Amino acid sequence: MAENHHKLVIIGSGPAGLTAALYAGRANLAPVVFEGLQPGGQLTITTEVENYPGFEHGIQGPELMDVMRKQAQRFGADARFKIVNEVDFSQRPFVIKTDNETVTADAVIVSTGASAKLLGIESESKYMGYGVSACATCDGFFYKNLKVIVVGGGDTAMEEATYLTKFASEVLVIHRREEFRASKIMLERAQKNPKIKFMLNRTIKEVLGKEENGRKIMTGAILENTIDGSTEEVAVDGLFIAIGHKPNTDIFKGKLDMYDTGYLKIKPGSTYTSVEGVFAAGDVADHTYRQAITAAGTGCMAAIDAQRWLEEKELA
Repeated sequence: MAENHHKLVIIGSGPAGLTAALYAGRANLAPVVFEGLQPGGQLTITTEVENYPGFEHGIQGPELMDVMRKQAQRFGADARFKIVNEVDFSQRPFVIKTDNETVTADAVIVSTGASAKLLGIESESKYMGYGVSACATCDGFFYKNLKVIVVGGGDTAMEEATYLTKFASEVLVIHRREEFRASKIMLERAQKNPKIKFMLNRTIKEVLGKEENGRKIMTGAILENTIDGSTEEVAVDGLFIAIGHKPNTDIFKGKLDMYDTGYLKIKPGSTYTSVEGVFAAGDVADHTYRQAITAAGTGCMAAIDAQRWLEEKELA
């Protein structure tokens, strides 16, 4: 067998990809994992992870992904810090290309994840994980009795704002317009909540913060009025960006069936995509939950689906 041919290639290395690699490795499939642009996925930009089972006192996001990678490698997974920029699923074996390497595979698991859409300001990235977050379910717990901002005008923003009232003393919803994309029921639920206040026709101009004992701490934000350009400063402890997610599926356009939003379509109750032998796991096919634990669960499913498919085709 050619050196560049593999039974299974996994594209992406978040909780889904690395769990798939662990299960595939234990099934003697010797999977190759192309780690991609963000090795370890979105958890590598998360500081404290407290909702992943098995870590009573929490664990740092990058540390969790490092442990998962080493566990997969222990069973023979080959993790490569390379970005896949082209695939060909029209021929068998499948062809996967990086900048300097072309490999073939009998089966492929796509676990390229989704990226939170961000505001695109410098101070946002500076305080990401230190007050700025793109996941209320992940980080809301850390804002007990504190004041936070949620940016956005869709269902996600209303849902996150409502969820954050379980912890925060006050939630400011910042939206650039007066009209909302959110469904009527979600908007009304947020408007009726006494802890939620709306500041409309405003955008975030800058995230403010300080360093204390070598640690960055967010202290507030400068808002800009979209009508008259005036600015105002608000003191808050956290900023949650809820302007949507974009699945990382650009290289699969025209090659795998996907929804208008870019999320991959999978057959119900499985991880099978529209191409036999190609499976999808994690946020790349999940626009509902987007949690590390659900991604890991579908990574396990994809590895088992791939193993059984390979055995059926007598390729395992």
